Amino acid sequence: MKSSEIRQRYLNFFEKRGHTIIPSASLIPTDEKGVTDNTLFNTAGMQPLIPYLLGEKHPKGTRLVDSQKCLRTTDLDEVGDNTHATFFEMLGNWSLGDYFKEDSIKWSFEFLTSKEEGLGLDPKRLYITVFEGDENAPKDTEAFEIWKKYIPENRIYFMGAKSNWWSAGDNGPCGPDTEIFYDLTENGLGDLTKEEYIQADDRQDVVEIWNNVFMEYKKEDGKIVGKLPAKNVDTGAGLERFTAVVQNKKSIFETDFFKDLIGEISTFSKDEKSSRIIADHMRSSVFMISEGILPSNSDRGYILRRLIRRMVFNTVENSISDEKIERLISILINVYDGAYPEIEDKKGEIKKVISDEVNKFKETIQKGLREFEKISDKNISGKDAFILFSSYGFPIDLTKELAEQKNISVDTDEFEKEFKNHQELSRSGAEQKFKGGLAGNSEQELKYHTATHLLHAALHEILGPDANQKGSNITPERLRFDFSHGEKMTDEEKQKVEDWVNDKISKKLPVIHEEMSYNEAKEKGATGLFEDKYGDTVSVYSILDGETVVSRELCGGPHVENTGVLGKFKIKKEEASSAGVRRIKAVLE
Repeated sequence: MKSSEIRQRYLNFFEKRGHTIIPSASLIPTDEKGVTDNTLFNTAGMQPLIPYLLGEKHPKGTRLVDSQKCLRTTDLDEVGDNTHATFFEMLGNWSLGDYFKEDSIKWSFEFLTSKEEGLGLDPKRLYITVFEGDENAPKDTEAFEIWKKYIPENRIYFMGAKSNWWSAGDNGPCGPDTEIFYDLTENGLGDLTKEEYIQADDRQDVVEIWNNVFMEYKKEDGKIVGKLPAKNVDTGAGLERFTAVVQNKKSIFETDFFKDLIGEISTFSKDEKSSRIIADHMRSSVFMISEGILPSNSDRGYILRRLIRRMVFNTVENSISDEKIERLISILINVYDGAYPEIEDKKGEIKKVISDEVNKFKETIQKGLREFEKISDKNISGKDAFILFSSYGFPIDLTKELAEQKNISVDTDEFEKEFKNHQELSRSGAEQKFKGGLAGNSEQELKYHTATHLLHAALHEILGPDANQKGSNITPERLRFDFSHGEKMTDEEKQKVEDWVNDKISKKLPVIHEEMSYNEAKEKGATGLFEDKYGDTVSVYSILDGETVVSRELCGGPHVENTGVLGKFKIKKEEASSAGVRRIKAVLE
């Protein structure tokens, strides 16, 4: 059974049981108004649904199912083993105050074991853990009794909060869970005592394939403060892990997700682990770039740059040709076969971003290696490691790998301090970006806010539809606008943008605010993030020239009521912001 069929079977199974299929949210977390928040990535399937698990009403009802794109880099050093990946898909089905433990457990068992609708796994290879209770919540005897209908009692184990309590962090919904494990051994382990089961888990003879969280509680500042308004169910099953089990593979890298990709990569990688690292990082990079993330030295861009450069470092010649990059992207597009059309739609852009970053790193890596040799006669200080990073493009993990080969250490604690100091230099601007760029509500700031909408529309008109907003910052004195574009704007292009904006200002066009459903906004051509997990209505600002839409964007506002009050728009500077991103600074005179 191919991975695409497993994904579709999961969605179909729960749709037949009253669940609405919802699309994956972006890898980039957003709040309910569509504004990017400070979290770098969605790292769990439930993350986009937190407001609804806390009690808000979801526009699609109380039963939901999806396959959510996720990205984690906390276990980056583990990538290359049998189970760890940076990008992954998390299959999930949710009950928002609807069914609870009985149906959740029943349907999980049915999907895993049914040959007609599910995966057809051997129920004799399943092992179950449930919460043993502590000061926060009682022993989950209810889940235990339900599981006894499907699994022999001696294969159900009570475990502590470390393994069977789930929360989204120090704040938010949480609760006890039940986890489902599958026996991967050739002949089967059979009945196990609790101690034998724990040993089998440590050996990875059994692996977790599903987690059902019974969310009843709310946590604030790390402490349980009470119960949620309703009892919810949040389940999570990694599609890659499912696929490995169904295809009888010991590693996710042996599944159809990676088989062809690694076959291609093995011709230029250092070894098997390097092939796996390159395959994983290429997949993550493709999905990140498809959502507008570009390499830089901070935030999400830093993660992307780090992944691409780790790919390069794991090749034999410290480079990947443009032809190989294009081939790998094509293989990934074929693997996902329409499940995520954004990677196919942006194939050209993805190839260019990766190729540019690979070639840029190729030029600097030799300089960095020479610098490393100068300082590697002794243990490497954090300051020297940061110089390698900031001046020569060496991610810290590359420095650590090189140091390990020489049996010397790197002061990573000092490096982190240096890196945090570096981040502080741009933190103010980043915070404004995450707030949507508008810091205050003075009359002049409202004018600049409206002017950014006109500027965005002008860039689409003059440079093309790929010139999309990547951030903005507004003060009473000027606007700053970052947008995706691969090259410096010509003087002629800048003049055309100025003229276009000033033409719309001179026409004294109305700025209209509407609240509408996300579907209606999308149908009307509004630009912005359309994730139906963030509420039924969205705020839309439109600038109209008669029947013609000059600009229509999702935006929290506020704005001026008429473009005629803006004054004369003038571009003061156009410059590079980061790889593939340009920055315009402009004023209203």
